[in-house]
Amino acid sequence: MVANVSRRGFLGAAATTGLGLLSGCGASSQQAASSVKTAKLDPSNPTNIGVWHYYNGSQQAAFDDLVNEFNTNAGKEKGIYVEAQSLGSVSDLEAAISDSLAGVVGSSDLPTIFFSYSDTAYTVQQAGKLAEVGQYFTADELSAYVEGYLKEGYLLDDDKLYLLPVAKSTETFMINVTDWEPFAAATGATFEDLSTTEGVTKVAQSYHEWSGGRAFYGRDSMSNYFIIGMRQMGAELFDAADGKVTLNLDRDKVRRLWDNYYVPYVNGWFKAAGKFRSDDVKTGEILAYAGSTASATYFPDQVTPDSDTATTIGYKVLAAPIMEGGERVCVQQGAGMCVSASDDEHEYAAVEFLKWFSEPENNLRFVCQSSYLPVLKEANTVEALDAAIKNNGLKVSDKTYDTLSLVMSSIEQETFYAAGCFENGSAARKVLDYNLSDKAAADRAAIEQAIAGGASAADAVAPYVTDDAFSSWFTVFKTALESAIAGSK
Repeated sequence: MVANVSRRGFLGAAATTGLGLLSGCGASSQQAASSVKTAKLDPSNPTNIGVWHYYNGSQQAAFDDLVNEFNTNAGKEKGIYVEAQSLGSVSDLEAAISDSLAGVVGSSDLPTIFFSYSDTAYTVQQAGKLAEVGQYFTADELSAYVEGYLKEGYLLDDDKLYLLPVAKSTETFMINVTDWEPFAAATGATFEDLSTTEGVTKVAQSYHEWSGGRAFYGRDSMSNYFIIGMRQMGAELFDAADGKVTLNLDRDKVRRLWDNYYVPYVNGWFKAAGKFRSDDVKTGEILAYAGSTASATYFPDQVTPDSDTATTIGYKVLAAPIMEGGERVCVQQGAGMCVSASDDEHEYAAVEFLKWFSEPENNLRFVCQSSYLPVLKEANTVEALDAAIKNNGLKVSDKTYDTLSLVMSSIEQETFYAAGCFENGSAARKVLDYNLSDKAAADRAAIEQAIAGGASAADAVAPYVTDDAFSSWFTVFKTALESAIAGSK
């Protein structure tokens, strides 16, 4: 399998096998410069490197610890000093980058290194503000990376690397097994039933009926649902190349996605109430969700529907469901690091830090605390994970370990995918994230109001799930996507 805490980035697309992943945002081959570029650094006068990121909590603590270690040891020897700053969230970071590019009054200059998803990186590259980091690598160094991860960084069809992977994620399915078990015992539901998207819908309906009206499931990223769901059904929603895109909105396939998100949502089988679905598990609104591996640490230990009640729960991590009869395609996500175009000294120093951070031992120490996935091939095994934990005396939460080991143990059998980057890709992704989910929430609220007014649940829902209702929404959805891609306001 292959993840943002959110929701973001148009990455790449080209088929490979094993640890080679599907990715299309960039060149068809990876070619290191014939001579690797370097610069002379002075340990007595260190080169200062600023880093903008979006890590918070345990992820920020893990990153800060590694930065401090680099500054104390390898960085001190090389003549490099790194200063890291969290800008709060992905959206905050993207806003800061945008403001810097636009020269907004009060904005800061871009730092030497900043985290970015490929659509944002593409915009910065088009403004001439990105360094081509591939020239600082040998061919052997580049070949050590998981191929699909690296391909994301080739933003154009020019064999130039602009975005370097440092930690990745995918989606998994997490469930409150304490409340699942009595339902499963009563109905015969199994974890295997949750292996397909359609299976999740059927289980959610059954749970809703068995529990007296409770929702079962939610998902964090709707854009992943559309992009990966379409790819599982054999379609490329965004066929992107060299920054341009063709929209392939197959009506029948979109109808399947509508039937397995909107329909169960307006029926009350699915729900989204808090900021993230882990919040909804905590408050008892749902039992299960599909979300980033990086969200594993946020899966609650207790359900607290109110301030006076708390019930301890267990969990289980499962593979993310796929469309019935579809390919085993999983999302590949997570920001990479860009280096701002500047002088040879700062660019070289930045890449030296990124190489150090990507080394298996260092990278695995970070992912053990963050639930991300390492980026070098040799680090993506359960054996390497176990060795890093043992050798460094790491304390890794059970949820993080179970999530990482699940992904790593099946990585050879999975196809990881991320859509290609293109102009206005961020705007198109926002349509995917909010268009259907906002409509589903608004329509469910109207249905609940009708039920409160005396209508039966079946009668209240009926007008919302007809062929005409789908057709009406599909027209609006298609127009919104086309407008976003065209850059229309």
